[in-house]
Amino acid sequence: MNLQFIILLPLAVVAYFILTDEGAAAAFYYVNKLAFAKIKRYWWWLMNNPRNPVVKYMVWRRSLKTANRLKKYFDEKNK
Repeated sequence: MNLQFIILLPLAVVAYFILTDEGAAAAFYYVNKLAFAKIKRYWWWLMNNPRNPVVKYMVWRRSLKTANRLKKYFDEKNK
């Protein structure tokens, strides 16, 4: 047996159950939505985790820009 057949057989079985049983189709739909929600959650956590050094640098840079902008604003206001 080749690799394409090994991959195609489970997909065909799942497609058969989805097409014949409405409950299986609903379950597949909700499991798919749940999987995408978990992936989005992990991706958000990876991109916003403060222990990540890249995120630390981005936060530091954004804070430095904001501090410089505020310093410039208050210096102009106090003149």
